[in-house]
Amino acid sequence: MIDPRILRDEPDRVRAAQAKRGLSADVVDRALAADRTRRDAIAAYEAKRAEQKQLGALVPKAQGDEKQQLLAQTKTLAAEVKESEAARVAAEEEWNAALETIPNLAAEETPPGGEDDFVVIEHVGTPRDFRAEGFEPRDHIELGRMLGAIDLDRGAKVSGSRFYFLTGVGAQLELALVNMAMDQARNAGFTQVIAPSLVRPRAMEGTGFLGQAADDVYRIEGEDLYLVGTSEVPMAAYHSDEILDAASLPRRYAAFSPCFRKEAGSHGKDTKGIIRVHWFDKVEMFVYTTLEESYAEHERLLAWEKEFLDKLELAYRVIDVAAGDLGLSAIRKFDCEAWIPTQEKYRELTSTSNCTEFQSRRLDIRARDDGGTRPAATLNGTLTAITRAIVAILETHQQPDGSVRLPAALRPYMGGVEELKPVVAS
Repeated sequence: MIDPRILRDEPDRVRAAQAKRGLSADVVDRALAADRTRRDAIAAYEAKRAEQKQLGALVPKAQGDEKQQLLAQTKTLAAEVKESEAARVAAEEEWNAALETIPNLAAEETPPGGEDDFVVIEHVGTPRDFRAEGFEPRDHIELGRMLGAIDLDRGAKVSGSRFYFLTGVGAQLELALVNMAMDQARNAGFTQVIAPSLVRPRAMEGTGFLGQAADDVYRIEGEDLYLVGTSEVPMAAYHSDEILDAASLPRRYAAFSPCFRKEAGSHGKDTKGIIRVHWFDKVEMFVYTTLEESYAEHERLLAWEKEFLDKLELAYRVIDVAAGDLGLSAIRKFDCEAWIPTQEKYRELTSTSNCTEFQSRRLDIRARDDGGTRPAATLNGTLTAITRAIVAILETHQQPDGSVRLPAALRPYMGGVEELKPVVAS
């Protein structure tokens, strides 16, 4: 959640941040009203408690009728204290609920607007011109079939739409990408993690995934557990309710996990292939640091993502995501979008977000230095989302006969193989 002091001291700043995201400012007024009610309820409760203590001190000294009168007053006052405490608790809950509806305040640099209002920061590489090479590129579905790498029919038969099997070189590609990503992260000083894909509600709420993204979340019926859509969720909760030594920051983790998303709002979008699926594997970078250092760390995460895409020899662009397309927790997000030849457009492969203190306030993660304790800052960044990386590799590096040239950096992870060859005729 946002810092309550900003809401109280700079409400217009919060209203402007809501407008930048294209959201109503009504939640600001509701939260301020709830805060006033909460403060009044706390004052009323404390006054009643003080009166109760004062009266309680008189009872042992009283005698006869006076004592009986005081005991009767004590009984009445105890009921009033109980009622006042219930009002205080209710007001506190209303305040917290109102505060939690307010997204993190988008950074000044973040473009205003919605999904289509991003700003392109840079282009890296040049999309391949297949027509100049004399052939039409095949899409990843056909290439995956020819290479014996992707089995969509059996994925649908076994699990339904938007599921798949990676087979043969497809499975090898996944493992190679994971290992290459983990090696890069380890060499950059990250601690490698295999993270759980099932988490308790607090982890989902603490990272903001039961807010605007709730429709995309799978819940296990009969269990107090959710399937995560990214290992950002378990890694944000990893240090929940802990006080970290500020001298130990930044703490950098690279977590592998399966990820699950309903894709509830994507009806009719990418229904074929493995671009938009219900399950995929991912290596996610997650960092705990200080608020002051979080902005430079965000740039570093982007640089590590670009380094990985450069190793895959892909043409891509980096965009500054508009405020209305940010998640609940982020103040700023950069996406790296690779060129997909058969779609003739850029598609998101990785993203990195600075969530400042928003998640740590919800999950009670603090850092202690000589000046005391304060919420830590959290950031996340995708190093590789496997299915989309496979799509980009197959389509970008395909040859006229359906074979696929492997990027040089990936070859050691594929047993030295330089080219994937068709096993099925086109």
